[in-house]
Amino acid sequence: MVVSCAFGEKTKGVTYDARSMIVNGERQLLFSGSIHYPRMPAEMWPDIIRKAKEGGLNLIQTYVFWNIHEPVQGQFNFEGNNDVVKFIKTIGEQGLYVTLRIGPYIEAEWNQGGFPYWLREVPNITFRSYNEPFIHHMKKYSEMVIGLMKKEKLFAPQGGPIIMAQIENEYNNVQLAYRDNGKKYVKWAANMATSLYNGVPWIMCKQKDAPPHIISTCNGRHCGDTFTGPNGPNKPSLWTENWTAQYRTFGDPPSQRAAEDIAFSVARFFAKNGTLTNYYMYYGGTNYGRTSSSFVTTRYYDEAPLDEFGLYREPKWSHLRDLHRALRLSRRALLWGTPTVQRINQDLEITIYEKSGSDCAAFLTNNHTTNPATIKFRGKEYYLPEKSISILPDCKTVVYNTRTIVSLHNSRNFIASEKAKNLKWEMYQEKVPTINDLSLKNKVPLELYSLTKDTSDYAWYSTSLTLDRHDLPMRPDILPVLQIASMGHALVAFVNGEYVGFGHGNNIEKSFVFQKPILLKPGTNTISILAETVGFPNSGAYMEKRFAGPRGVTIQGLMDGTLDITQNNWGHETYFDAPESNNPVALKMDRMQKGMMWVNGKSLGRYWSSFLNPLGQPTQYEYHIPRAFLKPTNNLLVIFEETGGHPETIEVQTVNRDTICSIITEYHPPHVKSWERSGTDFVAVVEDLKSGAHLTCPDNKIIEKVEFASYGNPDGACGNLFNGNCSSANSLKIAEQHCLGKNTCKIPIEREVYDEPSKDPCPNMFKTLAVQMKCGNKK
Repeated sequence: MVVSCAFGEKTKGVTYDARSMIVNGERQLLFSGSIHYPRMPAEMWPDIIRKAKEGGLNLIQTYVFWNIHEPVQGQFNFEGNNDVVKFIKTIGEQGLYVTLRIGPYIEAEWNQGGFPYWLREVPNITFRSYNEPFIHHMKKYSEMVIGLMKKEKLFAPQGGPIIMAQIENEYNNVQLAYRDNGKKYVKWAANMATSLYNGVPWIMCKQKDAPPHIISTCNGRHCGDTFTGPNGPNKPSLWTENWTAQYRTFGDPPSQRAAEDIAFSVARFFAKNGTLTNYYMYYGGTNYGRTSSSFVTTRYYDEAPLDEFGLYREPKWSHLRDLHRALRLSRRALLWGTPTVQRINQDLEITIYEKSGSDCAAFLTNNHTTNPATIKFRGKEYYLPEKSISILPDCKTVVYNTRTIVSLHNSRNFIASEKAKNLKWEMYQEKVPTINDLSLKNKVPLELYSLTKDTSDYAWYSTSLTLDRHDLPMRPDILPVLQIASMGHALVAFVNGEYVGFGHGNNIEKSFVFQKPILLKPGTNTISILAETVGFPNSGAYMEKRFAGPRGVTIQGLMDGTLDITQNNWGHETYFDAPESNNPVALKMDRMQKGMMWVNGKSLGRYWSSFLNPLGQPTQYEYHIPRAFLKPTNNLLVIFEETGGHPETIEVQTVNRDTICSIITEYHPPHVKSWERSGTDFVAVVEDLKSGAHLTCPDNKIIEKVEFASYGNPDGACGNLFNGNCSSANSLKIAEQHCLGKNTCKIPIEREVYDEPSKDPCPNMFKTLAVQMKCGNKK
């Protein structure tokens, strides 16, 4: 696994052992983030990568998306947003490494798990199995991708940034479904990958039976406790997916994962011999067009350290940045020291990494979820908040605690644009077709996936039936009922050109039964259905055998009983091309229903504001418009609305994070930037080793207003802070004195700054300082 130069020159290449990855002869602590090139315009790549590097990352992980590169068999697209070579080079230009997950199955909440539609129609194919048609096409695609990387000299032994590659993805989840062909497939995939290129290590995530030459890795939220380790004595412990929140499907409530929880899980993993963590996602971006899998929202992993708009989500971004610094300060001990663990009780433990008495780092852990504790370590007592880990890079000094956030907080604001208001709408209503208007005829409704062939979400189904007045109910208070059994995902029904209703499934149960009363007349009646998919499935066994669309249509309540019109002869047609035109900001769509959006011919993806979550709210109603999609003037916005809405309420907004906060206690350690390594020495770089509130406005803006300040026991979150039952009357004045008019400021947290001892309103309580500032442009 090592490519060496002549004796005496620096080793070039990548290898590993049980301790760590070794890149160009050097052991590495790797802090990685998933960033996907098609989930943002290419114009955003450099800025997002720069922000990831500022966050302490030295590695970027990306999939290679087969279905965007080979949408038609044999026709390849590596242009624009699909230019994976340019993306990798952009990462390398900023001095970061790359993990390339070629799949070809990627899951990723991406349409059909990354497989192109045409693969589904290959005769006798079974995806992800030792199946001759599948392994033929998988190898052919893998050869193309690896060949392209080698041609562009992108692997580390060639001087490029790629230090690791992945074949398959979480195959253990489905392996049993394929029996012996599953076992054979794992071995075949591993051997195929290494035969194509063996200059960098290959990994398989969540693959307990990974072959000896493949590293098995962990995915999940708490791999420090759930990962049993790689399946071999000479493989390092790697964490390829640390979920920073959770992707959302339409109908889901909001997703949350606290910065403190992520930090605890990472510190725990590194305390247990881990040397690589990858945040999935570090920047989620947007599922533009029709790229998301079944029911997945257009916004992807907005709760990541960088939000959908590419803005810093605080404190998640900077709390993790500080964690990376604390671990790097411990680097020598972690990579060369011998670990020992001292368990004090079921909740408290001390992990020490020490090398011959010269390098020493310690992790002090409190696993109790509600109770703080004190640990005595080497003659000194250390306070540990509940569910937290303190990192001591010299086995003496606490430079970081996973729960005590000393970094910035912020809140996102959506503000109606002044320049882009007063939208002028021109509205057109599509004609509801009859069977005579549709060219494709069949006795029964055709299966929807194979009808649309992944070129559209929509297809028309129409049939007609002739009734006389004796077929219809005689009583005026009784109406026939149209019942449609659908395999998913949604449909709009019309009778004689009139809207009847809308029905849909969900991510858990995609099939549903639509039932609505209808008005029929003597003579010819037309039943028309606009059937809809919301993405192809992306996971599970036998994906190629999933189906969608109407499968049974009946009319109930006629005088002769129920009439089954499933085999009544149906006309079909796939639905509309994307509007023409050429080229962040957000579009507020809270009072629309369901459909698709384009700006200057660029698809913004699907919206579905009428699908409410258990809180009675849309899962998503703001949609990202990248600046790269916009012209200075005369931008054309096109909305396809399926079931009716209020376009006059659509609003173009600007997005910022100009509300900044700090929430800090007396027992918070000083900022981790207060120390550094100088050779083998661990030294302070500031004279005043005291904690305090550090605030910085984004984009060189200044603090124009202190919106909240309380020194006492305030509570809440940034954007919603409130006083407790104790607060110094001088809190606001102190904050204004230190911060107004500045881009960056520090507010002390010493009691004497706020009140004389005799005037302290709550002398016997641990104090918290919470402040909220509004940033603005310099006047």
